[in-house]
This record gives sequence, C-alpha cells and structure tokens, in this order.
Amino acid sequence: MRLLFDHNMSPRLVRSLSDLYPDSSHVSLVGLATADDRTVWQYAQTHDYIIVTKDSDFSDINVLLGFPPKTLWLRLGNCTTGDIERALRNGHMAITNFAADPTIGTLELFE
Repeated sequence: MRLLFDHNMSPRLVRSLSDLYPDSSHVSLVGLATADDRTVWQYAQTHDYIIVTKDSDFSDINVLLGFPPKTLWLRLGNCTTGDIERALRNGHMAITNFAADPTIGTLELFE
C-alpha cells in the first residue's frame, strides 16, 4: 500500500510515516508540485498509489472516472502535520482494509 500525499500536506509525512506506509511519496517529490488534480490522479493510477488529500476533488474525480486510484480523504479541518500523522497511524487498520477492498474507491477519515 503506497500513499501519495497531495499538495495540501507536508512532504515530511513521507518520512515520518515510512514505518507504516513504506514506498509512499508526495506530489512534490515526484515532479508534480504544480500539477493539476487530473495529472496527479493519472500519476497515482499509473504508479499504484492511494491519493491522500484534505479536499473533495479526488473523491469527485473517482465518482466521474472510477478507481483506481483510490482516495483517502482526511476530513480533519484545520490541523497540523502532527494531527495528520496521528490520524493516519490511528487509522492504519481501516486504511489497510480499504486498500484491500476492490469495491471501495474513497475512504473518509475523521478524527
């Protein structure tokens, strides 16, 4: 299970979560720092990533185009990078189950 963190998250999450989500990346680390959502979506699809985001755009794209890639939508409101890390650590089992389920394209995590 590989996560691709969207623009609205810190690239530091890749390193801080590498114990649970190895081989994950951030859009800025794969040359997509200024890419639009559709380009990020296509990259995630091609490279087998789950997109992690704080906005609804990728969920909307999944409704229109289907999945993969899957979208992990963090519904945390204003939060710190530490809050995001905690949510992803606390939700690890749910995220693992989501990644393995071929019938679900978006998982919303609330903390």
